[in-house]
Amino acid sequence: MAVINKISIEQYLVKVARFSDSDYGMMIRNQFKDDKGSSELGMLIAPSSEELEQLKKAVAIMTPAEKQNADSLTDEQTRKIADDAKIDPANFAIFINGYALHCKRVS
Repeated sequence: MAVINKISIEQYLVKVARFSDSDYGMMIRNQFKDDKGSSELGMLIAPSSEELEQLKKAVAIMTPAEKQNADSLTDEQTRKIADDAKIDPANFAIFINGYALHCKRVS
């Protein structure tokens, strides 16, 4: 089982940001909506500008060790970073889990 090279959390943030608030991103995000109009998982494809700013804020305050090991942060660590950054902990958890999945996927 070959593991794909691990990208940094900053590189993953850039990848997630590429369709932020674009027409294409909104079209894709609409595909993820539930019956209440939420599309939390769509945030990994096309975050709103507000969500993206929150993610940038959280990544910016992470310690070098947290950044290096972002794919294995505990729920408590993820929650503390979100709390310290004063951002939505659910969106940050989705972002961190998406990063962990990205790092662990196999080719």
